[in-house]
Amino acid sequence: MSSFSIFTTMTNPEDRNDPWQESLNCYESLADEVVVVGNDWPYEFDWGIFNKIYQNGFDKCSTDWVMRMDLDYFIHENDIPKIRSSLEKYSEFPAIVLPQYQFFTLNRYQIKTKLCLLLNKKKFPEIKLNGGTDRMLATLNGELLTYKNVPQVRIPIWQYDSMFRTKRIIGEDRARFARAWHRTFGDYGDRGGEDPNIAFDAWFSMIKKRYAKHVFKSKISNHPEFIRSKLESLNDEQFGFSAFGLKESSAFEYFELPRELKKKYF
Repeated sequence: MSSFSIFTTMTNPEDRNDPWQESLNCYESLADEVVVVGNDWPYEFDWGIFNKIYQNGFDKCSTDWVMRMDLDYFIHENDIPKIRSSLEKYSEFPAIVLPQYQFFTLNRYQIKTKLCLLLNKKKFPEIKLNGGTDRMLATLNGELLTYKNVPQVRIPIWQYDSMFRTKRIIGEDRARFARAWHRTFGDYGDRGGEDPNIAFDAWFSMIKKRYAKHVFKSKISNHPEFIRSKLESLNDEQFGFSAFGLKESSAFEYFELPRELKKKYF
């Protein structure tokens, strides 16, 4: 059986309201080795740091397969055996792609993207995490690894995007990342600006558009057991409680349904 590591980044998780304890519990139940990097991530940084820290995490892992996970990523306990069997089934491939279930509130989600997270380090140690606009996606010999050139499995990544954060934490964090983007690329893109209020408004404008695409329903008992208690304890100052009011005021857009169904099942 192939050995398997998970690496993640963690910087001041208590201050950022990251579900770090729940995440690590999940990872430790799944992997043979869990590696944490990013403890020394500076408050002000440039975008190139992603490649450096992610590559450091990959390089530190000592197993056959490596999985990159953000602290808001979870695997369902029922899918753990499926992960293991996929490593054996696709042992000759450099990577495996998984769909991402993105949640803003616990009752709705969308298939946001397909993530190339499982990396075959044993047979392809030359894999780099330097691709894409964000310079952190997996590449092999300069080619981006995606669902178009590696296998994909129907084992979802459950992502709880900013759900446990307050408006203040989100605004400060988004502004910090906007400054990093500007420092590297010379503009703010869709990140608003360096001020927390401006950055928050830009983020929330994006969230409104995305939430309309959250066409699939869920309930607390469907979620991974590692995160259920934290979801149940959400309060009205945290984004995941009601998406700052969107849960009551925003219905999903029916014309998005065929597109989302295609992403989920094909």
